[in-house]
Amino acid sequence: MLSVVWLVLSLVLAQGADGEVADVGSYYPFLKRHADQSPRSLSYLARDWEDRDLWRRTGRTKMLELLSYREEPTPLASETLEVVRKPGYTRTRVRYAVGEGRKTEAFLLIPEGLKGPAPAVVAIHDHGGFYYYGKEKITETEEAPSVLRDFIQTSYGGRAYADELARKGFVVLVPDGFYFGSQRLDLTRMDARFTADLKGLKEGSDDYIRKFNRIASNHEMLMAKTIYAAGATWPGILFHGDRVAVDYLLSRAEVDPKRVGCIGLSIGGIRSAHLAGLDPRIKASVVAGWMVTYESLLKDHLRSHTWMIYVAGQLRYLDLPDVVSLNAPRPLMLVQCLQDQLFTLDGMKAAEARLGEVYGKMGVRDRFECRYYDVPHSLTVPMQDDAIGWLGRWLRE
Repeated sequence: MLSVVWLVLSLVLAQGADGEVADVGSYYPFLKRHADQSPRSLSYLARDWEDRDLWRRTGRTKMLELLSYREEPTPLASETLEVVRKPGYTRTRVRYAVGEGRKTEAFLLIPEGLKGPAPAVVAIHDHGGFYYYGKEKITETEEAPSVLRDFIQTSYGGRAYADELARKGFVVLVPDGFYFGSQRLDLTRMDARFTADLKGLKEGSDDYIRKFNRIASNHEMLMAKTIYAAGATWPGILFHGDRVAVDYLLSRAEVDPKRVGCIGLSIGGIRSAHLAGLDPRIKASVVAGWMVTYESLLKDHLRSHTWMIYVAGQLRYLDLPDVVSLNAPRPLMLVQCLQDQLFTLDGMKAAEARLGEVYGKMGVRDRFECRYYDVPHSLTVPMQDDAIGWLGRWLRE
């Protein structure tokens, strides 16, 4: 009986003033109203922009300001850590600086038999609640633990797509993002109370990795508080690293600087969207599993998302589809999942419509494509093939 009463009480408390149930209860109506009234003043659809270059510069400048994270140019100081020959390409593990006192590792995949500078792609890994690895989630590695193999099976249909890109003739860079892989939490420099669950476990074992991922997930809130208190934003730090990845790619003689693209799933998708929107060196892009309007998340879909996506004040100027549109009229493909529980279908459709309108207004509707697949949140092999085909279509010209 008490459980029934508690359920009813919980539903009542969650209702807004109009009786609508939302994750933040009665706070939802005024927050939604605030979002609805945000002008998105730097959207290409906000008015007629006679000077597109001015629009892009203004939008990028404002986003970089909101991201609140700038690093003075730092020498890459790159180094090679490992070289592995694979059928048809070579995988090199490299390390380079992403800022003062901070480095990351990346896999660089170079196809065999290149006749000259080739098209290149920044392949961006996901979040997935899996922090122990970054680049390894979308790149073939030897002796991968079962927990990693299972993750690749669920999220990518069992195929690490970065290697497929290399087999198709692209030079591919797969960097570890901030808080993942080589940039993950350094537990040796943290209070022991945070790491007690790992006591007695062998580092790198399945049990260790699972518990590390749980610790890192629980630590996101404290990490976010610390980042924002320091005057930065988590997306600002994360997206900065992705732009440095382009710096590194363009330092390679194997890469044609006029044919660089990007692709990513999930938080890799939102990273791909911002890399394309903020970096004019990106010539074509694929955003998989993360393209919606922010308003569509407010009611009951933010509960499933990471602290890594929030940029205060952004809706006054640009919604997420507006950000990636800063790269228009360059080609953009959206890959969406009809069974994706992280987003609403209405939100995905609204983002598609908004981007379709931008490309239509520019007279280049054929350079924008959105495909839906009847699968949960993932980038399956058929989806990968379609995305790789899109990149090939536009980067091989």
